[in-house]
Amino acid sequence: MSESASANYKGVWGSRIGFGARPALLVIDFMKAYVTEGAPLYAPGVVEAVRHAPALLKAAREAGVAVIHTNILYHAPGCADGGVWVKKAPVMKAMVAGNPLAEFCEGVEPAPGEPVITKQYASAFFGTSLAPMLHAQGVDTVVLAGCSTSGCIRASAVDGVQNGFRTIVVRECVGDRHEGPHEANLFDIDSKYGDVVPLAEAVAHLARLPR
Repeated sequence: MSESASANYKGVWGSRIGFGARPALLVIDFMKAYVTEGAPLYAPGVVEAVRHAPALLKAAREAGVAVIHTNILYHAPGCADGGVWVKKAPVMKAMVAGNPLAEFCEGVEPAPGEPVITKQYASAFFGTSLAPMLHAQGVDTVVLAGCSTSGCIRASAVDGVQNGFRTIVVRECVGDRHEGPHEANLFDIDSKYGDVVPLAEAVAHLARLPR
């Protein structure tokens, strides 16, 4: 029998980074395209993530940490501002103003005063003002929720650590269309780019922060 991935990585990858002193919660692309049955992007795992995410949002808001949302919207004719990505993934062309599938999911919408970063690519950091905004607030840790695990969550986790942030992914609050890519990417993020933690651990940490 071949060696398991966990055994192969043991002692090489998988160190823990932990929470820093000042976290921010990034809620990435919780848009109706992922939770609407029959839509091309429909992902059952995202439905579950949306169900769990309000508890994380509540904890972050009560702790007074920054909560920042992202969405994907294209503005140019033919979604030209999506560049090569929309050529590779034309399904993303649904993300235009006026399409109900591009609206935020119910129950995890931005609260008044919470910033929304609009992006055109997978990473929440690529081509946006997110990193300098967080650095200016003294944020050292990004806590990720949203979708999809193998796409925008993974890309944001990689860019998070590359921009100097401790990266925490909350397992129950991220989702994908298939369990295989979901689990594979959580394994890879936890091994190399950040920590994947259960919802209960993230909520407990937020509750312990000084107000």
